[in-house]
Amino acid sequence: MAGRRLFGARFFLFSSSSFPWAPSLRLSCLLLALLSPANGIVSAATAPLKFGINYGQIANNLPPPTQVSGILQSLNVNRVKLYDADPAVLTAFAGTGVEFIVSGGDLATMSDASNARAWVAQNVQPFLPATRITCIIVGNEVLSGGDTASMQSLLPAMQAVHQALVDLGLDSQVSVSTSQSVNVLASSYPPSSGVFREELAQYMEPLLDFHARVGSPFLINAYPFFAYKASPATVSLPYVLFEPNPGVHDPGTSLTYDNMLYAQIDAVYAAMEAMGHADVEVRISETGWPSGGDADEVGATVQNAAAYNRNLMKRVAAGQGTPRKPDVPVDVLVFALFNENMKPGQASERNYGLFYPNGTSVYDLGLDDGTSSGTSPTTSGVYSSCKPMISFPKGVVVLLAAFFL
Repeated sequence: MAGRRLFGARFFLFSSSSFPWAPSLRLSCLLLALLSPANGIVSAATAPLKFGINYGQIANNLPPPTQVSGILQSLNVNRVKLYDADPAVLTAFAGTGVEFIVSGGDLATMSDASNARAWVAQNVQPFLPATRITCIIVGNEVLSGGDTASMQSLLPAMQAVHQALVDLGLDSQVSVSTSQSVNVLASSYPPSSGVFREELAQYMEPLLDFHARVGSPFLINAYPFFAYKASPATVSLPYVLFEPNPGVHDPGTSLTYDNMLYAQIDAVYAAMEAMGHADVEVRISETGWPSGGDADEVGATVQNAAAYNRNLMKRVAAGQGTPRKPDVPVDVLVFALFNENMKPGQASERNYGLFYPNGTSVYDLGLDDGTSSGTSPTTSGVYSSCKPMISFPKGVVVLLAAFFL
């Protein structure tokens, strides 16, 4: 762009000022509760989850990376996307096994082979293998913007970064991709009619060729919230929140969609296939729902944010694919870890976080009764009653605190 069920019947409240570790413990307890087999969310027998989280830092009140590292380790979180290659973050996570997706520098600069190699040598190579960096994202939503120079520089920059990885012997560990908005589509409804905007064909065709050649995924930022916000009278809220609904029939494939996000993913698949590429995987690099917004931002509520993330988390945990690709589990990076108080734009931009900077959750997912309570957190206390840590197979990815390449 970007709560919980508890074990047992007892809990105690502690002052976070008296117990500085309290927020972290509270989050640990919440995650363990969420992953209880009784909730039907995840077990050691299930396939590895494909869930990650975006760690944005456009704020002046966030905890230091060393503290975030400790919280994520205690929660078994192992997949994070950064919007830069912050050395403080990468250093703080050394030895933790957390998988990182980092973002590259200026496109025009990175288009030069020597600059790209210097960037990789400075921002990626020194942190390997202690910090697990698996992907470099070059450019964010470049093709849906109006900067022609950046559009023209995108693929050359990606190629230069990939070549730098090859030259440094890192290409087997680190892939290269780019994040694009779902607005690169000229049509997305029904999903089988998915097609890229005609004026972007000159960029999309060689970009997809690159992805197919190097084996990297096509990343999309998709927010059903925007569709609902733009037309709440015609867009079904249950449809965008993964709640029970009649679904939408696609006459082109006879498939039925019960949520907008999966329809958007399949529209991208259809658009790629129309360009001759059925050999590139689609992954969601950003999706989420704001817990607050301006007066004209219909749907930006605590209840809707909780429902969206709760329901999405359940589907991803189940390894569910889209109707068009039922055997390909949906791969998602949720936006975002924290509310970011310095993000520009409407109020919603500052309210996508699952957590406040002090470590308390923004909302309760209400998994105990299947509803979103939408209660505000208390910053003075934490729950202390939780069962022993659950052991997960190596590589299992869990969504941060509520759930959390």
